[in-house]
Amino acid sequence: MWLAAAAPSLARRLLFLGPPPPPLLLLLLSRSSRRRLHSLGRAAMPEKRPFERLPADVSPINYSLCLKPDLLDFTFEGKLEAAAQVRQATNQIVMNCADIDIITASYAPEGDEEIHATGFNYQNEDEKVTLSFPSTLQTGTGTLKIDFVGELNDKMKGFYRSKYTTPSGEVRYAAVTQFEATDARRAFPCWDEPAIKATFDISLVVPKDRVALSNMNVIDRKPYPDDENVVEVKFARTPVMSTYLVAFVVGEYDFVETRSKDGVCVRVYTPVGKAEQGKFALEVAAKTLPFYKDYFNVPYPLPKIDLIAIADFAAGAMENWGLVTYRETALLIDPKNSCSSSRQWVALVVGHELAHQWFGNLVTMEWWTHLWLNEGFASWIEYLCVDHCFPEYDIWTQFVSADYTRAQELDALDNSHPIEVSVGHPSEVDEIFDAISYSKGASVIRMLHDYIGDKDFKKGMNMYLTKFQQKNAATEDLWESLENASGKPIAAVMNTWTKQMGFPLIYVEAEQVEDDRLLRLSQRKFCASGPYAGEDCPQWMVPITISTSEDPNHAKLKILMDKPEMNVVLKNVKPDQWVKLNLGTVGFYRTQYSSAMLESLLPGIRDLSLPPVDRLGLQNDLFSLARAGIISTVEVLKVMEAFVNEPNYTVWSDLSCNLGILSTLLSHTDFYEEIQEFVKDVFSPIGERLGWDPKPGEGHLDALLRGLVLGKLGKAGHKATLEEARRRFKDHVEGKQILSADLRSPVYLTVLKHGDGTTLDIMLKLHKQADMQEEKNRIERVLGATLSPELIQKVLTFALSEEVRPQDTVSVIGGVAGGSKHGRKAAWKFIKDNWEELYNRYQGGFLISRLIKLSVEGFAVDKMAGEVKVSKVLFPFYFSI
Repeated sequence: MWLAAAAPSLARRLLFLGPPPPPLLLLLLSRSSRRRLHSLGRAAMPEKRPFERLPADVSPINYSLCLKPDLLDFTFEGKLEAAAQVRQATNQIVMNCADIDIITASYAPEGDEEIHATGFNYQNEDEKVTLSFPSTLQTGTGTLKIDFVGELNDKMKGFYRSKYTTPSGEVRYAAVTQFEATDARRAFPCWDEPAIKATFDISLVVPKDRVALSNMNVIDRKPYPDDENVVEVKFARTPVMSTYLVAFVVGEYDFVETRSKDGVCVRVYTPVGKAEQGKFALEVAAKTLPFYKDYFNVPYPLPKIDLIAIADFAAGAMENWGLVTYRETALLIDPKNSCSSSRQWVALVVGHELAHQWFGNLVTMEWWTHLWLNEGFASWIEYLCVDHCFPEYDIWTQFVSADYTRAQELDALDNSHPIEVSVGHPSEVDEIFDAISYSKGASVIRMLHDYIGDKDFKKGMNMYLTKFQQKNAATEDLWESLENASGKPIAAVMNTWTKQMGFPLIYVEAEQVEDDRLLRLSQRKFCASGPYAGEDCPQWMVPITISTSEDPNHAKLKILMDKPEMNVVLKNVKPDQWVKLNLGTVGFYRTQYSSAMLESLLPGIRDLSLPPVDRLGLQNDLFSLARAGIISTVEVLKVMEAFVNEPNYTVWSDLSCNLGILSTLLSHTDFYEEIQEFVKDVFSPIGERLGWDPKPGEGHLDALLRGLVLGKLGKAGHKATLEEARRRFKDHVEGKQILSADLRSPVYLTVLKHGDGTTLDIMLKLHKQADMQEEKNRIERVLGATLSPELIQKVLTFALSEEVRPQDTVSVIGGVAGGSKHGRKAAWKFIKDNWEELYNRYQGGFLISRLIKLSVEGFAVDKMAGEVKVSKVLFPFYFSI
C-alpha cells in the first residue's frame, strides 16, 4: 500500500550579515527548545492497549461470500458460508466483526444437523463477536453460515461508498473496499488476521448496468430472482490468501486491456469516458509483471490483474491480489494535461503495488509487526522496476532525495521508533504506516542488496518466496534465506538496523602514510537535537564503501564496521586524491569528515567528477549536521559554493528542500527577506539557462528541473519570473495559450503568492472547471501560497467544502501551514476549531497524523511546542504527534 534545493552564494550573502554564523538552528533556538521540538517531530508510539489474538480453536478453510450493496440507501446485505475446521471442541466461535449486525448464525458439522447460535456477543472495542452455541462443536470440519447487514460508510475504509460524477453531470456512488490493515471485518464477519488464510468464493449482486469486480475473473453472470434490473456476478475461487487482500468494486467504469508477454490479462479501469488516461499505467503494468516474474523466478499466480481508479481513496493505492485499487492521481495520465512528475509517480506506484503480488500476497507477513518487510521491500523494488522501464528517469538518484534522506530526517528525532515494532491491538497498526516502515525500510533493503550483491540477493528472494508461497513468514525467515544464498551474517547485521531506532554518524579523518591513506573511523548515534549525550550508545554493523578520485564510480574498499572505532588503510592513494565514504549514498548513515577531507572533496563537486548521488548525499549530510548544531554553518556554506556548475535535477531538488527548511526557520527572524534575495541569486543562473520553454533534445529530468527552478524563483519574487508567470497565466485563463502541464504548478504558485483576491477567485474557478483530479490536486496544493489573512481563511474554509475530496482536505490545510508564517498560525487555529469534524472524518487512519505533522512542523518557538503538547493531552488519542 502507498501511503504521496540550492546553494552557491549562500556563504557570501549570510557572511555579509555579520560575523561567521553559528550552526543553523542556533540562529533560532536554545538547545532545550531544539530538543522539545525534535521530540514533537513525529508520532510517538501510543501506549499499548490490552489485546489478544483470535483463539485458534476454529479456523476457516474457505469463505463463500455473497454481498448485495444498495447504492441508494448505502447499506448492504451479506450471506457467508464458511467451511471451517474445529481444532478443539468448543461451544463458541470468536471472529472479527465491526459495524455489522448479524441476523442469524449457525454451524453444521459435516454430515450432521445444523446448530443455531443462541447469542451474539459484540466486543466493540476489540472489534470481535462471539457466537454462542447451545451444544459443543466437536473437532472436525463443518459449515458456518451467517446472514448479516452493514453500512456502506463514508470513512474510506471497509466496504464504503465513493462519490463520482457521470459525464452528464449526475452525482452517483460506487461501492468499493479498503481492508488493510484491519477493515475486512467491516464488510463481513471473518478471521481478520494475516496469518489466518483461506480461499474465497465471492459473488456480488449488483445493478445490471454496473461493473462488478473482485480478486479473480468472472465465471458466471446471471439474472437475480425477482428483480430484472439486478444480476448476480460470481468470481472464480481465489488462492489461499489473507482477508486484508480481498477486494470488490461495484460502479461505472471504462477500461483498456492488454496481455503481458506471459499471457496475463491486464486491465486498467478508469472513470467513464477516460479510458485513454489508463494507457500509460497499462503499459507500465504490462512491462512490470514479466520483470518481477524474471527477478523472483516465480510466475504471477492469477489469470488476470485489474488496476482501478477510485474517486475517494485515503491511501495512494492498495495491493489487493488481482484487483489493485488506486487514487485517480496515482493511476490516470492524460497525454496532454499530465505533468512529468505525475507520470513518474504513477510508474512508481504501479511498480510498488505489483511487487506486493509476490511479496505480501503470495508470501504474507505473519503479523503486523512485520509490516515493514512488506512495505519497505516494495518501496525499494518499485525503483528497480521503474529503472528497468524508464532508465532516463535516473530514478535511483531520486530515491536518495525522496526516501533515504526523508527517512533519516525522521529517524534522527528523539522519539522515532524501530523499523520493526511489536503490534498488538488493531488500533496500533495504522501508527506504523509511516516513513520509517516505508522509506527507512526501503533504504536498509537497498543497503542490504548492495552488501549481498544482486545475484545472491535474487537467489535468496527465490528461496524465500518458494519456501513460503501461500503461507506466512516473519522477518527472520527472509534473513535466513538471504544468509543461505550469500553466506554472509545477514541476521546479525540487519537486526542492528531493524530492532533499534536511529542510525549512526560515522566520523572520519585521514592521514597520509607514505603511499597509503590511513582512515580513522568512529560511529555514534546521530541525533537531530545535537550530539548524542547518552551513556550507552547503540552500535550498528555498518557496511562501509570507500571511493577515491582515481575511480569515483567504484568502491576501492568495502568493509563491515562492527565496532565503535576502527582504522582502515587504503593502499596506493596519492596525497592529492580525495577519499569519500558511502559510494552511491547507499549506506544508511551520515558522514562527518575532518575539515581537510571535506576541503579536498570540493574540486570533485565543482568539476562534477564526484557522481550526482554522492554530491547530493554530501551536502545533505552537511545540512543535517549543521541543523543539529554538530558543525558550523560556515562549513556548509563553503561546500554550497562548489555547486556553482550543478546540472542535476535531483541534486538541485535536495538543495532546494534544505534551503526551504532554512527559509522557514528564518521566517521567525529579521533575516527572512535576506534569504529570499539569496534564493534569487542561487536560482537565477540555472533559470536563465533553462528558460521557460523546452529545447530540442530535452527530456524528463529537464522538465522536472525547469518546474523546480521557476517555482523557487517565482515564490521568492524574482521580478522577471513573476512578470512572465503573470503573462502566461493570463493567456492560459483566457484560452489564448494553454500552459503546459509541467509549468502549471510553478505558475499557479507564483501568481497566488503575489496575487490578490481576484487571483484566488480565478484559481478556484479553474479548480471547479477541472475535469482531471490531477489538475484539481495541483491547484489545491498551491492555494496556501496566498498571503492575505482574509484569503487564507477563505482557502481554509474551501478545504472542508464539498468541492474538495475528503482525502485531499489534508493537502489544502497543509499547504496553508507551509505557505507562510501567518498561514501556519491560521492553519493550526483552524484545526483546533474544526477538530471534531476532522477527527470524525479521519479517525483510525493515517491521514489524521499527516494533517497534524504538516500543520506543526514549521513552528520553531517554545510557546508553540508547549501548546502542541497541551493539545495532545486535551484532544483524543488520534492527535498522535
